Amino acid sequence: MFRFLEYLLIAGYIAVLLVISHWIGQQAFSWMPLQATAEAKKVDDLFSFLVSIGAFILLGLVGMMLYSVLFFRASKDDYSEGHPSRGDVKLEILWTATPTLLVLWIGFQSFNIYQQLDILGLAQIVHLHLPLESEPANAALVSDVPKPASETIDVFAKQWEWSFRYANNVTSNELHLKVDRSTRLNLHAQDVIHGFYVPEFRLKQDIIPKRDIDIVLTPTRTGKYKLKDSQFSGTYFALMEADVYVESLKAYNQWLVQVASEPRTIKNQAVAEHIQAPKTLFKSGWYTVAPTPRAVANKRKVSNDT
Repeated sequence: MFRFLEYLLIAGYIAVLLVISHWIGQQAFSWMPLQATAEAKKVDDLFSFLVSIGAFILLGLVGMMLYSVLFFRASKDDYSEGHPSRGDVKLEILWTATPTLLVLWIGFQSFNIYQQLDILGLAQIVHLHLPLESEPANAALVSDVPKPASETIDVFAKQWEWSFRYANNVTSNELHLKVDRSTRLNLHAQDVIHGFYVPEFRLKQDIIPKRDIDIVLTPTRTGKYKLKDSQFSGTYFALMEADVYVESLKAYNQWLVQVASEPRTIKNQAVAEHIQAPKTLFKSGWYTVAPTPRAVANKRKVSNDT
């Protein structure tokens, strides 16, 4: 009878741990920036699951330690050693098979999500066969039927600025995307390794010189975001940012028409950092790449055929 009550207590404690761990995992969604793409939902689901597993293991171990301290404390004058528990085959199988299967499942899910993010051009580097089409815009329910990208935008990264070339030969220092439409970004690095990273998109992709790497994303939330360089690509890499706008199809087309006739110059913050007087007396003498002083944005690139 006592053994049955002990098992019942353990089962109840595990049930409580599962509920609490699941709740903590759901709270993990609020720890991340807003989800702005369909791909972000997949990444956040995996992150939430990992948080739930971690919370279950942590609370389980802490609970076992507290239980041992409260109910199996040795008496004040007891200096004897506890009896070692050895040769329990069932226990050995349990704590070996469980983490092994869990790690394999997490690895499989991570690789599956990586494939669904539709990052192309890496086969020549890591020898992975990745899909050729993007996922649909429905973030809540991912379908196995791919949806082609509606447009391709060339992304150029160099020290220290981003530039984007659109289908109608308009180049800009702003990245504009259509909401609920899959867009393929063709990434190019013109000097060193850079990193394409928009936190709300959950996409962080290295851009390697002399390699064309494509990513397909499906924005689901309109708004303004920041594109950052996730790689330490030199002195001013922290200032290498670009505005990202997710907007309706009508607003996107209006912007394309407007920028074609209104070229303007955008201030490059790296220039101000480069030309300012040194803040310390010590001069390292290290070589620093000088940023472009005047970045012309929103201009139409003239085709060679015209």
